Amino acid sequence: MPAPDDPELLPGMVRATVKASQAKARATRARKVAEAEPAAVDPVARVLVDVPLAHLDRTFDYAVPVAMAETAVPGARVKVRFAGQDVDGFVLARAAESDHQGRLAPLRRVVSPEPVLRPHIAELAAELAERYAGTRSDVLRLAVPPRHATVEKELSPSAAPWDHDAAAGEASWAEHQPGPAFLRHLAAGGSPRAVWSAAPATDWPTLVAHAAAATLASGRGVVVCVPDGKDVARVDRALLATLGAGHHVTLTADAGPAQRYRDFLAISRGARRVVVGTRAASFAPVRDLGLVVIWDDGDDLHAEPRAPYPHTRETLLLRAEREGAGALIGGFVRTVEAAYLLRTGWAQEIVADRAEVRRRVTVQIAGAETDRARGGARIPREVHLAVRDALETGPVLVQTPRLGYVNVLACERCRTPARCQVCQGPLALPGPASPPICRWCGTVDEAWACAECGHRGLRAPVLGDARTAEELGRALPNTRVRTSSGDTVLATVSGAQQVVVATPGAEPVAEGGYAAVVLLDTWLLLSRIDLRAGEEALRRWADAAALVRPGGRVVAVGDPAHPTLQALVRWDPAGNAERETDERLAAHLPPASRLATITGAPGAVDDAITLLDAPSSAELLGPVEVGEGESRVVVRVPRVAGPDLSRSLGELQRLRSARKLDAVRIQVDPPTL
Repeated sequence: MPAPDDPELLPGMVRATVKASQAKARATRARKVAEAEPAAVDPVARVLVDVPLAHLDRTFDYAVPVAMAETAVPGARVKVRFAGQDVDGFVLARAAESDHQGRLAPLRRVVSPEPVLRPHIAELAAELAERYAGTRSDVLRLAVPPRHATVEKELSPSAAPWDHDAAAGEASWAEHQPGPAFLRHLAAGGSPRAVWSAAPATDWPTLVAHAAAATLASGRGVVVCVPDGKDVARVDRALLATLGAGHHVTLTADAGPAQRYRDFLAISRGARRVVVGTRAASFAPVRDLGLVVIWDDGDDLHAEPRAPYPHTRETLLLRAEREGAGALIGGFVRTVEAAYLLRTGWAQEIVADRAEVRRRVTVQIAGAETDRARGGARIPREVHLAVRDALETGPVLVQTPRLGYVNVLACERCRTPARCQVCQGPLALPGPASPPICRWCGTVDEAWACAECGHRGLRAPVLGDARTAEELGRALPNTRVRTSSGDTVLATVSGAQQVVVATPGAEPVAEGGYAAVVLLDTWLLLSRIDLRAGEEALRRWADAAALVRPGGRVVAVGDPAHPTLQALVRWDPAGNAERETDERLAAHLPPASRLATITGAPGAVDDAITLLDAPSSAELLGPVEVGEGESRVVVRVPRVAGPDLSRSLGELQRLRSARKLDAVRIQVDPPTL
C-alpha cells in the first residue's frame, strides 16, 4: 500500500483531498507563526490577571503578537492563558523586555482596545489593596464596570461650553464661612481641603453643585459621592440647574449596565469632567481631578460590603492626596474621622454662624426618659400639641427607628420577652388584627402564655412605623398620615398638611421643608452596643431635623440629660465630635489607633494568629465567639504602625492562599465592632 505522505501514489480523488489537507495545515502553521511573532516595539505586556488568590496578586509578562501591537494598549482588557485556562486580565504596561528568562506565552486575544483602566486608577487600586490587605483584582471589580460591547462602539460627545456664575456660587455659600473663599480658591486652580458642617435647612446639593462648578471653571474634574440613590437624584438636579445639561454624569447601579457603562466611558474618555454617584463613583477615572466631595461620610452605606471592604471616605482622601486635588467632607454632623482631619491640620473648617443656626431651627426635648415600663407615654402630650400646631402651616415628619408594626413583644405583667415555643425566637405582631408570629420560624402562636408567670397578656416595648402611623391616624382623624420605610421609600412629598412617618434614612424631602420634625424612641438608637452608637444616633437625628424649613421646630422624645441629645439641642456637631474624639483617644480607640479584625472558623482564626507576623506594638484582643461556628480576633496598633499592620495582614493573606488554608475574613478599620 502506498505511503500516505506520498500523494502521487494515491488514487486521484484521495490525492486531491490529501493535498488540500496538507495545504491547510501549512497555512495554519504559517498563521500561528505570524501570530506568535512578537511586536517590533514593546513586545512584552505586563498583565494583571483576574484571579482571587492573594499569592498571585502580581503582574505576569506575556508576549504581544504583532497582530495585537496596536490594540493591546495599557488599560485594555485581554484574555490570557493562565493555569491551563483562559482568564481575563488588564494590560498595565508595555515593556521592551521581560525579567523572565524563558519563552513568554502570547496574549490569547484583546477583548477590547478601549483603555478602561487608567494608570492613576490602577495605582489607586494597588494602594487600596495594600491598605486593606486585599487583592488588586477585588478592588478593580469595584472600580471598572462590566463591558457592554454595543455601547463601546458609540461616541462620547463633548460637553458644550458654559458660563460660570461665580457670584451665585459665593452667594449660596455666604452663610457658611469661609465658603466663598473656598470657592474662589477652587476656581483659581487651588486644592483647598475642608470639613463642612452644614446648618439645618441647608440646600446642600446646591452648595455642592456650586463647588463643582468652581472646580470645572478651572479646567479640572470633580467626583461627588453620596450615600444612596435619593441623594444622587438631588445632586443631579442641582448640577443640572447650575451647569446645564450635558456637563456631568451619574454612576449608580439602578441605571442599568448599558447606561452605566456609557457614563463610565464618557468619564474615561474625558468627555465629562463631573461625576456624582454612590460609593463606586469614588473610582471614576476623572481626568485632571480637582475636587473630591463626600456627603454624610458617617453613613454606613459608604462602607463597601465586599472584599477588601474599602470606605468611600478613605478612597477619596487617598485620591486627593495622590492626585493633588481639593477635598470637601460635608454633612449635618461631624464624624470622629473628620474631626481628626481638623486636629491634624489636614483640612480647614467651614461652618455656619451660631446666630444663623439658631434662626433656622429650634430643638426641644419632650418629657423625661421615655421608659414605658415606668408608665411614661411614648408620644407625650407636648408632642401632640406641637404636631397639631405645625400642621396648620405645613407637613410634619415623624422619625421612628423601627420598621414594621410591633417587632418586639413582652409579657404584660412581668415584662419577660415573648418567645416562640418551637424555636425560642422573638414574637412579633405583623398587623393590628394578626396573632403573634415568630420572626425566626414563622410559627403562629395564638395561645401564647408567659413561661415565667403564665400571664397571657402582651405589651409592645418597641413599636414600628406602621403602628406609629396607626396611632397618629387615630389622634389626627382628619389628617393624611403616610409612611416611608422598607421597600416603600418616598423621595419627596408635597408641602400640603400631612404627617409622614419614616424610619432613619427613608425620610422624604418636603417641598418647602417640614413645619416640624418629631424624633421618637431616641433611647433605642442610643442603646446600641457599638463604638459609634452616639455618633450614629446624632447623625440620624440631624439628617431628619435638617429637613425642616427655616424657622422650623424639632421635638425629640428622650432623656434631656443625655449628652448626645444635648448636642442636638445646641446643634453642636463639632462639640460632640470633639468629645467623642477625646474619649476615643483616652481609650486608645480609632482614630488614635488602627484596628483589624480576623473572622472565621475557630481553627482557621487560630492558624491565622499563629502565622501573623504582627508589628511589635500590636495587641491581640480575643478570640471571641461572634456567631455559630465563628470567632473573631481584633488586632490593635498605634496609628503610626497602621501601614505595618496592613503589610503584615497582606502577607498573611498571601501565605494562607499559597498553602490553601481555610479562609478567614480580614477587615482593616471596620466601621463597626
